[in-house]
Amino acid sequence: MLAELRHKSQITIPKEIITQLGLSEGDKLDISLKDGFICIMPVTVYPKKYLDELRDEIRDVKEKIASGEQPVFDSVDALFEKLEAD
Repeated sequence: MLAELRHKSQITIPKEIITQLGLSEGDKLDISLKDGFICIMPVTVYPKKYLDELRDEIRDVKEKIASGEQPVFDSVDALFEKLEAD
């Protein structure tokens, strides 16, 4: 598919591609140059507060695992067996 570079360096991504990727207005796209090719990749941007809270939660779980307070499972099946038993 061809796209034309327009005023202010804008291009229109063909609707077929937008539909296949499930993109909509306001979605963020990362644009980079790799080996002479322009790469456009959809990305998800999370608020810093959310990432900080997630980082804190992961740190807390790691501490619980290290202290033995948090059980560790060898498989998802083992986790579900434990949940069903409780």
